[in-house]
Amino acid sequence: MSKKLTGRQKRKFRIRNKVSGTPARPRFSVFRSARHIYAQVIDDTTGATIAAASTLSGDLKGKAAEGKTDAAKQVGALVAKICLEKKVEKVVFDRNGFLFHGRVKALADAAREAGLNF
Repeated sequence: MSKKLTGRQKRKFRIRNKVSGTPARPRFSVFRSARHIYAQVIDDTTGATIAAASTLSGDLKGKAAEGKTDAAKQVGALVAKICLEKKVEKVVFDRNGFLFHGRVKALADAAREAGLNF
């Protein structure tokens, strides 16, 4: 394993020890790869995914984004819209070991602007 990956894994475990999704406040988990970004809202008590979206989602596939940060904003807004349709307004944010900067921050800010509270 590379040094960078093990550092992210350590951060991820530290975060997951403190953050857990409940039915009242599900966990908003983010994963980013080199090309895409994925977000899902999870109820950890049942293990069910309430809402999910990514840059590969059908709703966003046709839309052209001006870069990866803009695509992350679109994903954040889409996840928030799906959550609000399912009457989920409060979530707890899980950055999954990634630094709260760049695309992760853009996704979180867009979800907040769309009406999600965390």
